[in-house]
Amino acid sequence: MNKPIVATTLFVGLLVAVGCTQEMQNQLGRAVQNYTGTDGVLDIYAGEKLVKRFIHIDKITTAVSTSGGDVPRPYRFGYGVLDENQNYIKDPGEKKVYFEFSDYSTNYIFYENTKD
Repeated sequence: MNKPIVATTLFVGLLVAVGCTQEMQNQLGRAVQNYTGTDGVLDIYAGEKLVKRFIHIDKITTAVSTSGGDVPRPYRFGYGVLDENQNYIKDPGEKKVYFEFSDYSTNYIFYENTKD
């Protein structure tokens, strides 16, 4: 590959990354992550007890107000498989479902599944 072209491309990419706001960098990172795929896990707790687990989640989205611009709403939502027996495996009968949870009342942890 032509070294000047590679160097120029890397330099322009660096300038774009430095010139972006933190939110823009986060959005670009999420776009790459969405493209490459993420096997996320969402654990929902009631106190110290694990009460729900969702697996095979691509992303969790913050809700945005539909009236009044891009104002974030106090809940998140996504799609994932409800792991009823909490074994990190999609067993027969476990289906992909829509979920949402509040920023105010829910204790949760979202992480990448490393069990597979």
